[in-house]
Amino acid sequence: MYLSILLLLCCAVAIYAACEFFVNGIEWLGRKLEISETATGTVLAAFGTALPESAVTFVAVAVGASAAQKEIGVGAALGGPLVLATLSYALVGLVLLFNVKRLQRKGSRLLMDQRRLSRDQVWFLSIFILKIGLGLVLFTGKSWFGLFFLGAYGLYIWKEIRMAGAKPTDLLKPLILRPRAKNPSFGWITLQTGGALIVIGIASRMFVLQLEGMGPWLGMSAQLVSLLLSPIATELPETVNAVIWVRQGKERLALANISGAMMIQATVPSALGILFTPWLFDVPLIIAGLITTIAVLVLFVLFHRGKVSGAGLLPLGTLYLLFIALVAHYA
Repeated sequence: MYLSILLLLCCAVAIYAACEFFVNGIEWLGRKLEISETATGTVLAAFGTALPESAVTFVAVAVGASAAQKEIGVGAALGGPLVLATLSYALVGLVLLFNVKRLQRKGSRLLMDQRRLSRDQVWFLSIFILKIGLGLVLFTGKSWFGLFFLGAYGLYIWKEIRMAGAKPTDLLKPLILRPRAKNPSFGWITLQTGGALIVIGIASRMFVLQLEGMGPWLGMSAQLVSLLLSPIATELPETVNAVIWVRQGKERLALANISGAMMIQATVPSALGILFTPWLFDVPLIIAGLITTIAVLVLFVLFHRGKVSGAGLLPLGTLYLLFIALVAHYA
């Protein structure tokens, strides 16, 4: 047990350090590809950090031989968006509040196009509600909807890349691997970004394994571990990326990364689950879906008003606590 806790801490440190390299590299990659700052967060950063967890979901639902392994995959597909919509946004608000003075700002209001974020919530919710609805019914041909979700994510990428937005800032920090280069080569950028991503993937997987091993010690089933603990680990890279960017005063990149990660979690892991499992929800999964829906509706209202501050995001964290309480009651 103590060894697992020690490994958890080591993995968390490794993920944070690797994310420092990753966010620095992904900003340079966005500049090289000449795409907007928002698309850098929603597409490049989100897709990169979601690859490891998507691979874990694929192995669980497609290769896993036991029902418990498939339950972990389905639980992760529901737990990921829940963590992002509650804990990740709340943490962004908290970090922004603590860094107001250091960033020399008068307040913690988000300096970005909040109306665009509200549209992102509508896009996510339209996909997510369909995903939840499919988990409540059983019918022939349901697996074909998996292809629909993959197509929906492809359409989202196309939309994000085409949509106009702020270009990557000229005030980029030097590439960590080439600190003296004013314009590092594409090779060095991809080496740093790809290497960091490999470390993030390995450390995240080790983090998840330690949590899964602690599940029985805590008296938790495989599905509860996949809902309550594993998503916190698998969404740790996206959350850490957001924290780093907020500390740098780049909340546009931070929230774009979370928004893009939520879209991936609503489509790719769900598509895998629908293709390879019956995709039927029990009470804990339904609760996860409902809490996520409430959180996204709250985010839509907040961003639609266009005056969200760091303090305004903090209450979202209480929704995750509500989720834990409800699951503990009904499980």
